[in-house]
Amino acid sequence: MGFVKTREELDRYYGIGVRKFTGARMMGVLFDTGPEITAPLLPPPLEQADAPGGLIFIADYPVTNLGPGYKEGALFIRCKYQGEAGSYCLSMPITNEGRMHNGRDVFGFPKKMANIHLEKSGQRVHGWVEREGVRFIEIEVTLSDPIPELPPMGPTYLFKAMPKADLTPGFDGPVFLVAQKTEIAARSVELGSAKMALRPAEHDPWAELEDPKVTVAFYLESDNTMLPGKILAKVDPELYLPHYYKMTDFHTGTE
Repeated sequence: MGFVKTREELDRYYGIGVRKFTGARMMGVLFDTGPEITAPLLPPPLEQADAPGGLIFIADYPVTNLGPGYKEGALFIRCKYQGEAGSYCLSMPITNEGRMHNGRDVFGFPKKMANIHLEKSGQRVHGWVEREGVRFIEIEVTLSDPIPELPPMGPTYLFKAMPKADLTPGFDGPVFLVAQKTEIAARSVELGSAKMALRPAEHDPWAELEDPKVTVAFYLESDNTMLPGKILAKVDPELYLPHYYKMTDFHTGTE
């Protein structure tokens, strides 16, 4: 493959259609928190969920249809858009650079390179994500109860934007609100109890959740299908600007 792709290469790429993750392993927690925590994190036009809280997961995708496998973490908070419940992705660390750019550029997932660990030993599952020497999320789940399947999940809400080339505030072109869904065909699902640590990190401020209440801890093995996204609306770029820089390690210069 060269710098300029051939028509045949482009046809093969676009012919893939969906992203598949075979034999995925995922552990994590659902949590509740107060509206005073989640409301400031939601860019308009997203609205507060009826039950504020969210999802944290750490996953291993050993096989994909779009390149080598990788590991990933994620932080989502529950929200609504025009009455439809879903989740807003605040952060998505990842171990593979190729998969990072695909998710960021196509859908708007806020991906950054990180070190990620996921290990299952008997009924114990341990996972963590680390960047810049800080293990800012660490979860240990002790499993106890299998369940037949997962409850249905709503869409993930994301934003696509391109900062201005002239380095002034704002964006070159519109800011889009995107919805994307992933189908999870569970092979096995187990629930349990969790210990979770959120540690302060300058560029990965998951600890802003303060002390979320874990309501469900889980481990699942599944085959996942990431469906195409859909642009829902153009959003106010000025209101979105303070939220954009979760995508990067934000620096304001040196003293």
